[in-house]
Amino acid sequence: MKVCGPKCSLCGLIISVWGIIQLVLMGIFYYVKSVALSEDLAIGHGEAHTAEDFYMAADRSYTQNAYNCWIAACLYLFTLLFSGHQFYMNSRTSLSM
Repeated sequence: MKVCGPKCSLCGLIISVWGIIQLVLMGIFYYVKSVALSEDLAIGHGEAHTAEDFYMAADRSYTQNAYNCWIAACLYLFTLLFSGHQFYMNSRTSLSM
């Protein structure tokens, strides 16, 4: 069953591939605790009273952000599969005519 046309499915394929690449790489960089991504950590200002508390909160936030990126990459994988299926259905229909 076709849901979207050939141009929409091709656009979905391209965006999905780019989203998967970007989010997997961001997840890796969060997992290795890249300092460049430290501004995006969810650490409250009054949350950490000692340096040890701050480092524990930063480690938790880095890990959570890495998992969130990998979950979003999996969602893009489902979008890639759906767009690929739609692209296949549209190309199959145009070849049979």
